[in-house]
Amino acid sequence: MVNLLVMITIGLLGCGNIGKIIGNYKGSWKIVALHDRIPEKAEELARVTGGRAHAGFESFIGADFDLVVEAASVKAVRTYAEPILRSGKDLVIMSVGALADPSFRDDIVSVAGAIGKRVYIPSGAICGLDNLKVARISPLSHLLLRTTKSPASLGIAATKKTLVFQGKANECIKEFPRNVNVSVALSLACGRDADVELYVDPAVVRNVHEIFAEGAFGDMYIRVSNLPSPDNPATSYLAALSILSLLDHIGDPIVVGT
Repeated sequence: MVNLLVMITIGLLGCGNIGKIIGNYKGSWKIVALHDRIPEKAEELARVTGGRAHAGFESFIGADFDLVVEAASVKAVRTYAEPILRSGKDLVIMSVGALADPSFRDDIVSVAGAIGKRVYIPSGAICGLDNLKVARISPLSHLLLRTTKSPASLGIAATKKTLVFQGKANECIKEFPRNVNVSVALSLACGRDADVELYVDPAVVRNVHEIFAEGAFGDMYIRVSNLPSPDNPATSYLAALSILSLLDHIGDPIVVGT
């Protein structure tokens, strides 16, 4: 467990667009180690944070800090999540699409539970996950995520609004692993695989996520219209901000929200 009586120290895994947003933020925590598959990126961000860039993962994970923040990729989570936990460090996963694989997810849950470590998943580009967790107590009768993005953000050519995927979250993430992590976060919060509709629309300049949920509590509709991250149109800025919020409040003595 992280020692909440002292400043939390962080190892940043992934120094791209989201990593830079994290690295340039002055929070109540300190980045002391950085690693990226492109060493120059880690070195550049290390100069901003005052942390040490590690060219190799073994050197990185062997450094003295509390918590790894993953801001790299689904592949990085699948490769490094278990070694991170076994090293005695907690883990924040941004690329939550990696947990769409039930076998991999069960392995991570088992390892974390066995050694007393925690895996944190930020809310990402959507809202309402706190109350939607009631679905684990009172199951939902309907859960749909409808996402609309610009064609460019998905690398698709389209001249009008087009449905490019319809199905379950665990299948959507396989086709669009860097773009619809929100569908997996939603599914994990609710304890069931969400239905997903993914559209591209050349008329939109924001990433739009709409959640439709129905259950014994009533019904819920949530719409979030996100501006893309300044340096990467495939990523919502809110997704990066949600990590900063999680880190700033991870040690709060009062926890707000379900």
